[in-house]
Amino acid sequence: MAWDNLQVIRYIESELPTVSDRGIVLITGARQTGKTTLVQRKYPDLPYFNLDALEYRHQLTDVSTFTWSRDIGKAVIDEIQKAPALIEKIKYSYDAGTLSFTALTGSSQIMLLKNVRESLAGRVTIHELFPFLLSELTDPESLKRKPVLLEQILSGSGMDTLLKRIPASLFGKEATEMKEAVSWLCTWGGMPPLIHLREEKKKIVWLKNYAIAYLERDLADLARLTDLKPFKKFQQLTANRASQILSYSELSRDAGIGVETARRYLEYLTLSYQTFLLPVYSKNLTSQLIKAPKVYWFDNGILRHLSGMGFGVMNGHLFENFIASEMMKWNRTTGSNITMSYYRTRSGMEVDFCLETNKGLTGIEVKYRDSVSDVDFTNLKRLAEAAGDAWQGGIVLYNGDTIMQFGKNLWALPAYRVLT
Repeated sequence: MAWDNLQVIRYIESELPTVSDRGIVLITGARQTGKTTLVQRKYPDLPYFNLDALEYRHQLTDVSTFTWSRDIGKAVIDEIQKAPALIEKIKYSYDAGTLSFTALTGSSQIMLLKNVRESLAGRVTIHELFPFLLSELTDPESLKRKPVLLEQILSGSGMDTLLKRIPASLFGKEATEMKEAVSWLCTWGGMPPLIHLREEKKKIVWLKNYAIAYLERDLADLARLTDLKPFKKFQQLTANRASQILSYSELSRDAGIGVETARRYLEYLTLSYQTFLLPVYSKNLTSQLIKAPKVYWFDNGILRHLSGMGFGVMNGHLFENFIASEMMKWNRTTGSNITMSYYRTRSGMEVDFCLETNKGLTGIEVKYRDSVSDVDFTNLKRLAEAAGDAWQGGIVLYNGDTIMQFGKNLWALPAYRVLT
């Protein structure tokens, strides 16, 4: 594998401000996605305080607001959600003009929803760091992000024009490395520490320990649960529903909790960057659309561990979750103005993903197969009829190797091609 002996460059690194810039930067994301490594590499000369250490929390809490810029000054403060009161001290010094730069990290989106956005509005730039993207692993040493094929397709330049001028197949080392990266992310996920572990047993232990640490540390930042058993059961049930339409009533019944508790538990999973919900396509193409969202996990490795399905099997739900995760990570990392949703009527007609830009609507179907036929485009054609002039084209992502056209703006694409 091209990346396992390297320190993979993260796409957001080039977007981060320098120490000489005036501003406050927050890097947020799930635990172990590489936030600490990133800020220490980007800001090696700044004092570093990790608030996972109780001593640092107490010491920084005791620093006076009026002497913060003198005693702390420019610094990196890791896991700021452990001591959110420090944000007000940073804000005071920044507004007073005595502090010009601070880098913060946090492992929970609740920071974005409340403390940071309310206290540091207009002062902070927020960057999300996710598990490795496929495109980061296939180009691990790149200092500059290259647009993935999907990004080019959605630019509005014309699907047919674009795809007809690129090679239908890739060969040799390039194709092999892309497919290896897809296999890795589908099986083990994209958590950075795993890429340097050679033995399967060590990877499995790492994922198990991660799940325990999440319950004991990240969840403690979000909720004060005296009994973790109901949440652990809910977490497992949610993992087993990945890539499926979410029913809170069914989920709460199976978990033995109330519907509102189920909603709150799922919010915890979302706020801590474990899961995300994909809404139904909102445009009124038909009054017969269902309303419930679909649930996905950001990391296939964590999903496999929590669901109990193991690491030796592969199926359509796991493949779809991988695709959904890659597109969501890419969309949020790049700040692309793309609305992601899915389409399903009450009669059961479904399109896995709807990607909407100011150029129009693109539909994507996911098939965990090595070949594609005309019948796989049936639902995309129906969606095209319903969308009318907004329609830009349809794609079937599959597990094969060749780009193939199946009609005007209808294409089958290897998954490893469209996301790199």
